[in-house]
Amino acid sequence: MSQPEQTPAESSHELPSGFRYAGATGGIKASGKPDVSLIVSDQPCVAAAVTTTNQVFAAPVQVCRDRSPRSTCRAVITNSGNANACTGQEGYDDAVTMCERVAAMVGCDAEDVLVMSTGVIGHRLPMAKVEKGILLAGEALGDSERHFLAAADAICTTDQFRKTASASFQSGGKTYRIAAMCKGAGMIAPNMATMLGVIVTDFPLTEQTAQTSLRRIVERTFNRVSVDGHTSTNDTVVLLSSGQTSDVGSDADNATFIETATDVSLNLAKLLVADGEGAVRFFEVAVDGAASDDDAFEIAKCVAASPLVKTAIQGGDPNWGRIVSAAGYAGPKIEVEKTALSIEGSSVFRDGRPLPFDAAELSSLMKAASEVKLQLVVGSGSGSAKYWSSDLTEDYVRFNSLYTT
Repeated sequence: MSQPEQTPAESSHELPSGFRYAGATGGIKASGKPDVSLIVSDQPCVAAAVTTTNQVFAAPVQVCRDRSPRSTCRAVITNSGNANACTGQEGYDDAVTMCERVAAMVGCDAEDVLVMSTGVIGHRLPMAKVEKGILLAGEALGDSERHFLAAADAICTTDQFRKTASASFQSGGKTYRIAAMCKGAGMIAPNMATMLGVIVTDFPLTEQTAQTSLRRIVERTFNRVSVDGHTSTNDTVVLLSSGQTSDVGSDADNATFIETATDVSLNLAKLLVADGEGAVRFFEVAVDGAASDDDAFEIAKCVAASPLVKTAIQGGDPNWGRIVSAAGYAGPKIEVEKTALSIEGSSVFRDGRPLPFDAAELSSLMKAASEVKLQLVVGSGSGSAKYWSSDLTEDYVRFNSLYTT
Protein backbone atom coordinates (compact mmCIF):
# COMPACT_ATOMS: atom_id res chain seq x y z
CA MET A 1 0.00 0.00 0.00
CA SER A 2 1.05 3.58 -0.50
CA GLN A 3 1.41 6.09 2.27
CA PRO A 4 -1.83 7.44 3.77
CA GLU A 5 -4.01 9.21 1.25
CA GLN A 6 -5.14 11.69 3.86
CA THR A 7 -3.22 14.45 5.58
CA PRO A 8 -4.48 17.14 7.93
CA ALA A 9 -5.94 18.81 4.80
CA GLU A 10 -8.21 15.92 3.90
CA SER A 11 -10.54 15.52 0.97
CA SER A 12 -14.29 15.90 1.31
CA HIS A 13 -16.57 13.09 2.44
CA GLU A 14 -19.85 11.77 1.08
CA LEU A 15 -21.68 10.62 4.19
CA PRO A 16 -24.10 7.72 4.66
CA SER A 17 -27.75 8.61 5.10
CA GLY A 18 -29.45 8.34 8.46
CA PHE A 19 -26.82 9.79 10.82
CA ARG A 20 -26.19 13.10 12.57
CA TYR A 21 -22.96 14.20 14.22
CA ALA A 22 -21.67 16.80 16.68
CA GLY A 23 -18.57 17.82 18.58
CA ALA A 24 -18.64 20.01 21.69
CA THR A 25 -16.46 21.38 24.47
CA GLY A 26 -17.51 20.47 27.98
CA GLY A 27 -14.26 21.50 29.65
CA ILE A 28 -12.81 18.05 30.32
CA LYS A 29 -9.57 19.05 28.62
CA ALA A 30 -7.55 21.82 30.23
CA SER A 31 -6.68 23.02 26.73
CA GLY A 32 -10.27 24.00 26.02
CA LYS A 33 -10.36 21.85 22.90
CA PRO A 34 -13.48 19.86 21.94
CA ASP A 35 -13.89 16.83 24.17
CA VAL A 36 -17.39 15.37 23.62
CA SER A 37 -18.37 13.65 20.38
CA LEU A 38 -21.88 12.44 19.55
CA ILE A 39 -23.15 10.31 16.66
CA VAL A 40 -26.89 9.72 16.45
CA SER A 41 -28.85 7.43 14.15
CA ASP A 42 -32.23 8.85 13.15
CA GLN A 43 -33.75 5.38 13.37
CA PRO A 44 -32.76 2.23 15.27
CA CYS A 45 -29.64 0.88 13.60
CA VAL A 46 -27.47 -2.21 13.73
CA ALA A 47 -24.37 -1.85 15.91
CA ALA A 48 -21.33 -4.07 16.40
CA ALA A 49 -18.21 -3.48 18.45
CA VAL A 50 -14.74 -4.96 18.73
CA THR A 51 -12.80 -4.07 21.87
CA THR A 52 -9.40 -4.40 23.49
CA THR A 53 -8.07 -7.76 24.65
CA ASN A 54 -6.21 -6.11 27.52
CA GLN A 55 -7.28 -7.75 30.79
CA VAL A 56 -7.30 -4.27 32.30
CA PHE A 57 -10.08 -2.51 30.40
CA ALA A 58 -12.08 0.66 30.83
CA ALA A 59 -15.68 0.96 32.02
CA PRO A 60 -17.00 2.07 28.60
CA VAL A 61 -15.47 -1.05 27.06
CA GLN A 62 -17.62 -3.18 29.37
CA VAL A 63 -20.70 -1.17 28.42
CA CYS A 64 -20.02 -1.68 24.70
CA ARG A 65 -19.48 -5.39 25.22
CA ASP A 66 -22.75 -5.68 27.14
CA ARG A 67 -24.73 -3.83 24.44
CA SER A 68 -23.41 -5.18 21.15
CA PRO A 69 -24.18 -6.50 18.72
CA ARG A 70 -27.72 -5.13 18.63
CA SER A 71 -30.25 -3.91 16.07
CA THR A 72 -31.77 -1.05 18.08
CA CYS A 73 -28.77 1.24 18.62
CA ARG A 74 -29.43 4.95 18.42
CA ALA A 75 -26.20 6.70 19.41
CA VAL A 76 -22.51 6.58 20.30
CA ILE A 77 -21.24 9.09 22.87
CA THR A 78 -17.49 9.62 23.30
CA ASN A 79 -15.49 11.78 25.66
CA SER A 80 -11.80 12.58 25.29
CA GLY A 81 -9.39 13.82 27.92
CA ASN A 82 -10.23 11.09 30.44
CA ALA A 83 -10.12 7.32 29.82
CA ASN A 84 -12.50 6.34 32.65
CA ALA A 85 -10.26 3.29 33.11
CA CYS A 86 -9.33 1.65 36.41
CA THR A 87 -12.12 3.62 38.10
CA GLY A 88 -14.11 0.75 39.64
CA GLN A 89 -17.89 0.61 39.98
CA GLU A 90 -18.07 4.40 40.09
CA GLY A 91 -16.49 4.56 36.64
CA TYR A 92 -18.96 2.03 35.26
CA ASP A 93 -21.83 4.03 36.75
CA ASP A 94 -20.47 7.19 35.12
CA ALA A 95 -20.33 5.47 31.71
CA VAL A 96 -23.94 4.33 32.13
CA THR A 97 -24.94 7.85 33.16
CA MET A 98 -23.44 9.23 29.96
CA CYS A 99 -25.66 6.83 27.99
CA GLU A 100 -28.71 7.83 30.03
CA ARG A 101 -28.17 11.51 29.33
CA VAL A 102 -27.91 10.88 25.59
CA ALA A 103 -30.96 8.59 25.63
CA ALA A 104 -33.02 11.32 27.27
CA MET A 105 -32.13 13.73 24.47
CA VAL A 106 -32.60 11.24 21.64
CA GLY A 107 -35.75 9.66 23.02
CA CYS A 108 -34.58 6.06 23.29
CA ASP A 109 -33.72 3.44 25.86
CA ALA A 110 -30.33 3.94 27.53
CA GLU A 111 -29.39 0.39 26.52
CA ASP A 112 -29.44 1.59 22.91
CA VAL A 113 -26.54 4.01 23.47
CA LEU A 114 -22.88 2.96 23.24
CA VAL A 115 -20.09 4.87 24.98
CA MET A 116 -16.34 5.32 24.49
CA SER A 117 -13.70 7.25 26.44
CA THR A 118 -10.06 8.15 25.87
CA GLY A 119 -7.39 10.01 27.81
CA VAL A 120 -5.46 9.59 31.04
CA ILE A 121 -6.05 6.36 32.98
CA GLY A 122 -7.09 6.25 36.64
CA HIS A 123 -9.15 9.41 37.11
CA ARG A 124 -12.89 9.70 37.69
CA LEU A 125 -14.76 11.52 34.98
CA PRO A 126 -15.63 15.14 35.80
CA MET A 127 -19.30 14.39 35.25
CA ALA A 128 -20.54 17.98 35.42
CA LYS A 129 -18.28 18.83 32.50
CA VAL A 130 -19.14 15.63 30.66
CA GLU A 131 -22.86 16.29 31.00
CA LYS A 132 -22.40 19.88 29.88
CA GLY A 133 -20.62 18.62 26.78
CA ILE A 134 -23.38 16.11 26.07
CA LEU A 135 -26.04 18.83 26.21
CA LEU A 136 -24.02 21.09 23.92
CA ALA A 137 -23.41 18.25 21.48
CA GLY A 138 -27.11 17.45 21.41
CA GLU A 139 -27.88 21.05 20.47
CA ALA A 140 -25.24 21.03 17.72
CA LEU A 141 -26.26 17.85 15.86
CA GLY A 142 -26.33 17.97 12.07
CA ASP A 143 -25.84 15.75 9.05
CA SER A 144 -23.33 17.83 7.08
CA GLU A 145 -19.64 17.16 6.59
CA ARG A 146 -18.91 20.04 8.97
CA HIS A 147 -20.75 18.21 11.73
CA PHE A 148 -18.99 14.92 10.89
CA LEU A 149 -15.58 16.58 11.14
CA ALA A 150 -16.52 18.27 14.42
CA ALA A 151 -17.34 14.86 15.88
CA ALA A 152 -14.00 13.52 14.62
CA ASP A 153 -12.12 16.43 16.20
CA ALA A 154 -13.75 15.87 19.58
CA ILE A 155 -12.43 12.31 19.98
CA CYS A 156 -8.77 13.36 19.58
CA THR A 157 -6.26 13.55 22.42
CA THR A 158 -2.57 13.78 21.48
CA ASP A 159 -3.39 13.48 17.77
CA GLN A 160 -1.71 16.05 15.55
CA PHE A 161 -4.64 15.91 13.14
CA ARG A 162 -8.08 14.36 12.79
CA LYS A 163 -8.36 11.00 11.06
CA THR A 164 -11.33 10.45 8.76
CA ALA A 165 -11.95 8.50 5.57
CA SER A 166 -14.87 7.55 3.36
CA ALA A 167 -15.84 5.66 0.23
CA SER A 168 -18.88 4.61 -1.78
CA PHE A 169 -19.61 1.42 -3.68
CA GLN A 170 -22.24 -0.08 -5.94
CA SER A 171 -24.15 -3.20 -4.99
CA GLY A 172 -27.41 -4.55 -6.34
CA GLY A 173 -27.89 -1.46 -8.47
CA LYS A 174 -27.69 0.86 -5.46
CA THR A 175 -24.98 3.18 -4.17
CA TYR A 176 -23.93 2.78 -0.56
CA ARG A 177 -21.59 4.93 1.50
CA ILE A 178 -19.10 4.30 4.28
CA ALA A 179 -17.55 7.00 6.46
CA ALA A 180 -15.22 6.49 9.39
CA MET A 181 -13.24 8.33 12.01
CA CYS A 182 -10.62 7.23 14.49
CA LYS A 183 -8.20 8.68 16.98
CA GLY A 184 -4.82 7.63 18.28
CA ALA A 185 -1.16 8.58 18.23
CA GLY A 186 0.35 6.87 21.27
CA MET A 187 -0.37 3.65 23.21
CA ILE A 188 -1.08 2.07 19.83
CA ALA A 189 -0.87 -1.69 19.46
CA PRO A 190 -4.50 -2.63 18.84
CA ASN A 191 -5.20 -6.22 19.69
CA MET A 192 -8.97 -6.72 19.65
CA ALA A 193 -9.32 -4.36 18.55
CA THR A 194 -4.91 5.07 23.12
CA MET A 195 -7.34 4.11 19.76
CA LEU A 196 -11.04 4.57 19.15
CA GLY A 197 -12.91 4.28 15.88
CA VAL A 198 -16.42 4.51 14.47
CA ILE A 199 -17.50 3.26 11.05
CA VAL A 200 -20.93 4.33 9.77
CA THR A 201 -22.65 2.98 6.68
CA ASP A 202 -26.08 2.88 5.03
CA PHE A 203 -25.39 -0.61 3.70
CA PRO A 204 -27.88 -3.03 5.31
CA LEU A 205 -26.44 -5.50 7.81
CA THR A 206 -27.83 -7.91 10.36
CA GLU A 207 -26.42 -8.00 13.87
CA GLN A 208 -24.41 -11.14 13.19
CA THR A 209 -23.18 -10.02 9.78
CA ALA A 210 -22.10 -6.69 11.24
CA GLN A 211 -20.17 -8.37 14.05
CA THR A 212 -18.51 -10.91 11.77
CA SER A 213 -17.67 -8.27 9.17
CA LEU A 214 -16.21 -5.89 11.74
CA ARG A 215 -13.91 -8.56 13.15
CA ARG A 216 -12.60 -9.30 9.65
CA ILE A 217 -12.11 -5.61 8.92
CA VAL A 218 -10.30 -4.96 12.20
CA GLU A 219 -8.05 -8.01 11.81
CA ARG A 220 -6.83 -6.80 8.42
CA THR A 221 -6.37 -3.14 9.37
CA PHE A 222 -6.29 -1.83 12.95
CA ASN A 223 -4.71 -5.04 14.21
CA ARG A 224 -1.81 -4.63 11.78
CA VAL A 225 -0.36 -1.35 13.02
CA SER A 226 1.76 -0.40 16.01
CA VAL A 227 3.29 2.78 17.38
CA ASP A 228 4.72 1.57 20.68
CA GLY A 229 3.52 -2.00 21.21
CA HIS A 230 1.25 -0.94 24.08
CA THR A 231 -2.31 -2.30 23.87
CA SER A 232 -4.65 0.26 25.41
CA THR A 233 -7.30 -0.28 28.07
CA ASN A 234 -9.87 1.51 25.90
CA ASP A 235 -9.42 0.29 22.31
CA THR A 236 -12.83 0.11 20.68
CA VAL A 237 -14.10 0.12 17.10
CA VAL A 238 -17.84 0.46 16.54
CA LEU A 239 -19.72 -0.27 13.30
CA LEU A 240 -23.15 1.30 12.76
CA SER A 241 -25.48 0.43 9.88
CA SER A 242 -28.55 2.55 9.17
CA GLY A 243 -29.68 0.20 6.37
CA GLN A 244 -32.97 -1.64 6.80
CA THR A 245 -32.17 -5.25 7.73
CA SER A 246 -35.08 -6.49 5.60
CA ASP A 247 -33.04 -5.46 2.57
CA VAL A 248 -29.90 -7.40 3.53
CA GLY A 249 -27.91 -8.32 0.44
CA SER A 250 -26.24 -11.47 -0.80
CA ASP A 251 -22.90 -12.90 0.24
CA ALA A 252 -21.37 -11.13 -2.77
CA ASP A 253 -22.87 -7.82 -1.61
CA ASN A 254 -21.46 -8.36 1.87
CA ALA A 255 -18.04 -9.18 0.42
CA THR A 256 -18.08 -5.89 -1.50
CA PHE A 257 -18.98 -4.04 1.69
CA ILE A 258 -16.17 -5.71 3.64
CA GLU A 259 -13.63 -4.96 0.91
CA THR A 260 -14.61 -1.28 0.77
CA ALA A 261 -14.77 -0.90 4.54
CA THR A 262 -11.37 -2.58 4.82
CA ASP A 263 -9.86 -0.05 2.41
CA VAL A 264 -11.36 2.82 4.41
CA SER A 265 -10.15 1.36 7.70
CA LEU A 266 -6.66 0.62 6.41
CA ASN A 267 -6.29 4.23 5.38
CA LEU A 268 -7.21 5.24 8.93
CA ALA A 269 -4.95 2.60 10.46
CA LYS A 270 -1.99 3.92 8.51
CA LEU A 271 -2.83 7.43 9.64
CA LEU A 272 -2.51 6.21 13.22
CA VAL A 273 1.12 5.24 12.72
CA ALA A 274 1.86 8.27 10.56
CA ASP A 275 0.70 10.38 13.51
CA GLY A 276 2.66 8.37 16.10
CA GLU A 277 3.80 10.67 18.89
CA GLY A 278 7.07 12.19 17.74
CA ALA A 279 7.12 10.07 14.58
CA VAL A 280 9.06 11.31 11.56
CA ARG A 281 8.23 8.45 9.20
CA PHE A 282 6.48 5.13 9.24
CA PHE A 283 7.33 1.83 7.63
CA GLU A 284 5.74 -1.21 6.08
CA VAL A 285 6.94 -4.73 6.78
CA ALA A 286 5.87 -7.15 4.04
CA VAL A 287 6.61 -10.81 4.73
CA ASP A 288 6.38 -13.59 2.13
CA GLY A 289 7.40 -17.24 2.04
CA ALA A 290 6.16 -18.17 5.51
CA ALA A 291 4.50 -21.49 6.22
CA SER A 292 1.13 -19.75 6.70
CA ASP A 293 -0.42 -16.30 6.73
CA ASP A 294 -0.56 -16.47 10.52
CA ASP A 295 3.18 -17.17 10.68
CA ALA A 296 3.86 -14.30 8.29
CA PHE A 297 1.74 -12.01 10.47
CA GLU A 298 3.67 -12.93 13.63
CA ILE A 299 7.00 -12.32 11.90
CA ALA A 300 5.92 -8.99 10.41
CA LYS A 301 4.52 -7.87 13.76
CA CYS A 302 7.73 -8.80 15.58
CA VAL A 303 9.91 -6.91 13.11
CA ALA A 304 7.63 -3.87 13.23
CA ALA A 305 7.65 -3.81 17.05
CA SER A 306 11.41 -4.06 17.49
CA PRO A 307 12.81 -0.88 19.09
CA LEU A 308 16.10 -1.49 17.26
CA VAL A 309 14.32 -1.68 13.90
CA LYS A 310 12.23 1.40 14.74
CA THR A 311 15.31 3.44 15.67
CA ALA A 312 17.09 2.29 12.50
CA ILE A 313 14.13 3.54 10.47
CA GLN A 314 14.25 6.82 12.34
CA GLY A 315 17.94 7.30 11.58
CA GLY A 316 17.76 6.05 8.01
CA ASP A 317 20.18 3.26 8.93
CA PRO A 318 19.99 0.22 6.58
CA ASN A 319 21.00 -2.09 9.42
CA TRP A 320 19.59 -5.26 7.89
CA GLY A 321 20.88 -7.45 10.71
CA ARG A 322 18.28 -6.02 13.09
CA ILE A 323 15.47 -6.90 10.70
CA VAL A 324 16.64 -10.42 9.86
CA SER A 325 17.37 -11.26 13.48
CA ALA A 326 13.93 -10.02 14.56
CA ALA A 327 12.40 -12.41 12.03
CA GLY A 328 14.50 -15.18 13.54
CA TYR A 329 13.26 -14.69 17.10
CA ALA A 330 9.62 -14.02 16.18
CA GLY A 331 8.71 -17.65 16.83
CA PRO A 332 7.49 -19.19 13.55
CA LYS A 333 10.01 -21.35 11.74
CA ILE A 334 11.90 -19.69 8.88
CA GLU A 335 14.23 -21.13 6.24
CA VAL A 336 17.40 -19.15 6.84
CA GLU A 337 19.08 -20.36 3.67
CA LYS A 338 16.12 -19.01 1.67
CA THR A 339 15.69 -15.76 3.58
CA ALA A 340 16.00 -12.49 1.69
CA LEU A 341 15.50 -8.81 2.50
CA SER A 342 15.16 -5.65 0.46
CA ILE A 343 14.90 -2.13 1.87
CA GLU A 344 13.27 0.49 -0.33
CA GLY A 345 13.66 -1.90 -3.27
CA SER A 346 17.37 -2.46 -2.69
CA SER A 347 18.41 -6.08 -2.05
CA VAL A 348 20.68 -6.29 1.00
CA PHE A 349 20.37 -9.96 1.99
CA ARG A 350 19.60 -13.09 -0.03
CA ASP A 351 19.79 -16.86 0.51
CA GLY A 352 21.01 -16.31 4.04
CA ARG A 353 23.95 -14.12 2.96
CA PRO A 354 24.58 -10.38 2.84
CA LEU A 355 24.74 -8.64 -0.54
CA PRO A 356 26.95 -5.70 -1.46
CA PHE A 357 25.06 -2.38 -1.53
CA ASP A 358 25.76 1.34 -1.26
CA ALA A 359 24.89 2.04 2.37
CA ALA A 360 25.09 5.82 2.00
CA GLU A 361 22.79 5.83 -1.01
CA LEU A 362 20.28 3.53 0.65
CA SER A 363 20.37 5.62 3.80
CA SER A 364 19.52 8.69 1.73
CA LEU A 365 16.58 6.86 0.17
CA MET A 366 15.30 5.86 3.62
CA LYS A 367 15.61 9.38 4.98
CA ALA A 368 13.77 10.81 1.97
CA ALA A 369 10.87 8.35 2.25
CA SER A 370 7.82 9.11 4.36
CA GLU A 371 7.05 5.39 4.29
CA VAL A 372 10.02 3.00 4.26
CA LYS A 373 9.25 -0.38 2.71
CA LEU A 374 10.84 -3.56 4.03
CA GLN A 375 10.31 -6.69 1.92
CA LEU A 376 11.24 -9.88 3.75
CA VAL A 377 11.16 -13.41 2.33
CA VAL A 378 11.52 -16.10 4.99
CA GLY A 379 11.27 -19.32 2.97
CA SER A 380 9.34 -21.06 0.22
CA GLY A 381 5.91 -21.20 1.86
CA SER A 382 2.73 -19.52 0.66
CA GLY A 383 2.13 -17.39 3.76
CA SER A 384 2.24 -13.60 3.48
CA ALA A 385 1.26 -10.58 5.57
CA LYS A 386 1.87 -6.87 5.98
CA TYR A 387 2.24 -4.77 9.10
CA TRP A 388 2.77 -1.03 9.60
CA SER A 389 4.63 0.82 12.33
CA SER A 390 6.23 4.18 13.09
CA ASP A 391 9.80 5.05 13.92
CA LEU A 392 10.98 5.73 17.47
CA THR A 393 12.27 9.22 18.18
CA GLU A 394 13.60 11.26 21.07
CA ASP A 395 10.40 13.31 20.90
CA TYR A 396 8.33 10.19 21.62
CA VAL A 397 10.39 9.41 24.72
CA ARG A 398 10.28 13.02 25.89
CA PHE A 399 6.51 13.36 25.39
CA ASN A 400 5.59 10.11 27.13
CA SER A 401 8.01 10.59 30.01
CA LEU A 402 6.11 13.76 30.96
CA TYR A 403 2.56 12.73 29.96
CA THR A 404 0.90 13.12 33.38
CA THR A 405 3.30 15.59 34.99
